[in-house]
Amino acid sequence: MSREGALLVMLAVALLLIGLTFWGWRRRVRRDSGLAAPLGSPPAGAEVLARFSGLYVATTAHDTALERLAVRGLGFRAKADLLITDAGVALDAQGGAPVFIDRRRLVSAQQATVTIDRVVERDGLARLSWYIDDDMVVDSYFRPQDASARAVAAALDAILPHPTSTGTDV
Repeated sequence: MSREGALLVMLAVALLLIGLTFWGWRRRVRRDSGLAAPLGSPPAGAEVLARFSGLYVATTAHDTALERLAVRGLGFRAKADLLITDAGVALDAQGGAPVFIDRRRLVSAQQATVTIDRVVERDGLARLSWYIDDDMVVDSYFRPQDASARAVAAALDAILPHPTSTGTDV
């Protein structure tokens, strides 16, 4: 095969892979179109309890760490600030609208090691489980930059409607 022929084959394979990736993401977006992140900021007068900088990693179906959800505001990994208030949790990811999760929607806060496209040292991620709608629980993962995931999980655990002990999960 000539050099030009090999180049054309490689280009065709690359275009096919890009096309399949685009097709797969579009199917995922269609599948998750009924889900909506609670966009907004903390209510005026909410007391800030903790602030963490780091990396928002993903939101997945509950207890399904490898099933990313394509929800507007939560679909992509980004640098983010996590603000924990007495009213709930605010996630301000770069390039996206701020998301505010009311504390009544919160289910649990734990540490984790694995989620889609991210494996870290044991318990290096903070995992927040919460209701995205009335009957579906999701898990959002945060990788803190200047604090431990244990500190983030403990701060989240402190505002849960029914506090649980901060555990670990893989």
